[in-house]
Amino acid sequence: MARSMWRGAISFGMVAIPVRMYLATEAHSAVSFRQLCPHCQLPIKQQRHCPTDDHVIAFNEVLKGYEVSKNQFVLIDEEDLDKLPLKTTRTIDIVEFVERDEVPLGLYIKSAYYLEPEDVGVKPFFLLKRALEDTNKVAVAKIALRDREHLSLIQVEGNTLLCNTLNWPDEIRSTEELNLPQNVKISDKEVKMATSLIDNLSDTFQPDRYTDDYKAAFQQIVDQKMKGLKVVAPAAAQEPRVMDLMAALKASVEATKQGAKKPAAKPAAARAAKVKVAAKTSAARPAAKRRTA
Repeated sequence: MARSMWRGAISFGMVAIPVRMYLATEAHSAVSFRQLCPHCQLPIKQQRHCPTDDHVIAFNEVLKGYEVSKNQFVLIDEEDLDKLPLKTTRTIDIVEFVERDEVPLGLYIKSAYYLEPEDVGVKPFFLLKRALEDTNKVAVAKIALRDREHLSLIQVEGNTLLCNTLNWPDEIRSTEELNLPQNVKISDKEVKMATSLIDNLSDTFQPDRYTDDYKAAFQQIVDQKMKGLKVVAPAAAQEPRVMDLMAALKASVEATKQGAKKPAAKPAAARAAKVKVAAKTSAARPAAKRRTA
């Protein structure tokens, strides 16, 4: 059984619902590397070294310190953190309820956690779930996790509630630093052709159809090197033709029409012909300038 990573309560008004929190996602296909010695090609050992007294510190002996001035630290331990004068260390504090469509998830959403009611909180938990479903609303809340307080969203997900941590507004960068022309001329014919292309590529979202191919490709490299073979880069893809925008849209629409006549084994987006578009009016436009963080 999954192990909960947090226990506390959902709080709104005078209601408190005891819950447990579980990670809703996990990484499977990440490729990890070990750091090796260049001479014996075996793993190296990283040690925590004190440069003042010139000795190695064991992991369980390391202290946490918050720097208040140059080389001046206040020691902080787990008991101190448990005593933070902050309501959200043990509570998902619901601030308000808003319409589901009001939250721009593309910019704000970060992590996802499933919520599970404790035995004494089953009825109020499912009452909250039902009320959110009937009103089509989500709860905006705050919770303290991993040394910081998070803005979060509580919403219905299947047969439970989902807690998504969100970016704070001051963590979202403005689009003002992007090179985005204001008056781009687009004809009605171009719009109609673009919407036709979208219609031809439209489908229902079925995430099970999508796969992460990176690890399998990486394993091919590993297998080749284990056999003593030379790793050879795949043949470069043929450079796509450059044409004007309208011609590119027409070619793409025709390609997707032909693809629709065949049995689809992959997502709709994979059926589109890759056509490089070079709008006549944008050929000399400089690249967007970005400020470094």
